[in-house]
Amino acid sequence: MTSQVFYRKWRPQTLAEVVGQEQVTQTLLNALKSGRVSHAYLFCGPRGTGKTSTGRILAKALNCLNNDGKGEPCNNCTMCQAIAEGRALDVIEVDAASNRGIDEIRSLREKVAYAPGQARFKVYIIDEFHMLTKEAANALLKTLEEPPPQVIFVLATTEAHKVLPTIMSRCQRFDFRRISQADVVKKLARVAEAEKITIEPEALRLIARAATGSLRDAENLLQQLSAYYGSSIALKQVQDLLGITGDQRSRELVRHIVNNDIASGMAVIHSINQDGLDLRQFNREMVEQLRLLLLVKTGSADSLDVPAENLAELKEMAGRVPLPRILKAVRLFGQLELGLDNYSTLPLELALVDCTLEEATQEAKKQPERQPAPRATTPVEPAKKPAAAPAQRPAEKAPTIREPSLTRTPTPPSAETKVPGTEAVAPAAKKAAQAEPATELEKLVRNMRQYIKDAPDVIRKTPAAALLRSATPRAIEDNTVVLAFRFPLLKENMEKLENQKIAEKIISDCLGRACSVRCIHEPPNDHLVQAALKMGARIIDTEEK
Repeated sequence: MTSQVFYRKWRPQTLAEVVGQEQVTQTLLNALKSGRVSHAYLFCGPRGTGKTSTGRILAKALNCLNNDGKGEPCNNCTMCQAIAEGRALDVIEVDAASNRGIDEIRSLREKVAYAPGQARFKVYIIDEFHMLTKEAANALLKTLEEPPPQVIFVLATTEAHKVLPTIMSRCQRFDFRRISQADVVKKLARVAEAEKITIEPEALRLIARAATGSLRDAENLLQQLSAYYGSSIALKQVQDLLGITGDQRSRELVRHIVNNDIASGMAVIHSINQDGLDLRQFNREMVEQLRLLLLVKTGSADSLDVPAENLAELKEMAGRVPLPRILKAVRLFGQLELGLDNYSTLPLELALVDCTLEEATQEAKKQPERQPAPRATTPVEPAKKPAAAPAQRPAEKAPTIREPSLTRTPTPPSAETKVPGTEAVAPAAKKAAQAEPATELEKLVRNMRQYIKDAPDVIRKTPAAALLRSATPRAIEDNTVVLAFRFPLLKENMEKLENQKIAEKIISDCLGRACSVRCIHEPPNDHLVQAALKMGARIIDTEEK
């Protein structure tokens, strides 16, 4: 004899046993006691929240031989037992997913006219009602509005927005909500105790979180665990079954983001990949940890259900990181779910670099704006040299400038007229130099990131565009643009054929001519290279360390 699955064995048998739906069960109980039961009900809500079970309990309560249809079913009389075991001919369950055509509904309409055989009421429970075709639903309209006195309809659906408004207006609607984690844990604890299963409280909470408000899913997970691990279940076993890596490394990666430590963050991602863990699941845990950090940063720490030591760690990190960086990290890692289909670590690595290099990127954006300033004086300097030789400049600043007043030669007036002229020309030259980049390289440095930001989604959301945001243009050699990367991994990914093609298209569009791309590795602290580039040097080749 096969054993029953937990969700059928421990299905609620009275309205009081339905978990987490007090707003529904209390209303139905009051209607039963007062004898004001409607002819049609619409039960809406997520899967595993008790819609079909409540419909069966309502059918038992209406037909119970001991309560006269005025309250909870007794579950002892022959009618209650027949309905519970699925043997009652007057309680008909219809699966609308497989009986969705107009012919099935016509057959149902014909059978509705017959009086109940044994029960007081004939109850039709139509599951997944939204799956009926539009024609079939319209064919049911008149019967649903004015059924025979002894017929009651219970329509159950997980997608209420697909139900026709004309159907909805003929029913009393009850919305079943997701069951809270606390209620799921209580029910699982009762089931485990009855089944003689020893399980840690943290493991029960983890099962409840994984079930996302569905009690049926939670009971299925508990049975699967008991079948695999026996009557004693530990937290680590639940994590292994669900494919969860555990909070340790996800918290560790969040700390590296807060500390701007790219190298350590890359090492964590590499270790996750080497251990063969599910990158999707790890990313979900990362987003959850970042969400907790966001809630702590915004002052909602009291509402979090986390251990005290974890909460203290979150508060310590929240005190050291600005809110915009947390928001950026949540958005970046939250959008990676669809990008991990091939189990590549590149999306995680790019998101990490984007988060931690935010300040460095802002500094890089400011540098090109300051570079044209010293060059802006070059057009003015040649105008000064013919007017006054280097040896005469001290004479302009020295007190002896007032002595030539005795000899009114053209020399003093020429010096006086050149000084205000120079002051007038210099700001204009500076402004012109800042408005128009002096070289093609400066134009690329200044405009590339803005061009990527304004590009269509088909370009902006590619890995190549994300890599370009972490690159710095260093030189333009004929038709080749030299891009410098601070980390070898980013350089290697940009050199992949598909990324390089997209990067070349972006840069060519930005410069207005066809260009190729060459990548180099430039260590973050190479001050000599930076100084040489500012003096006009060009990078010819680079040796990777």
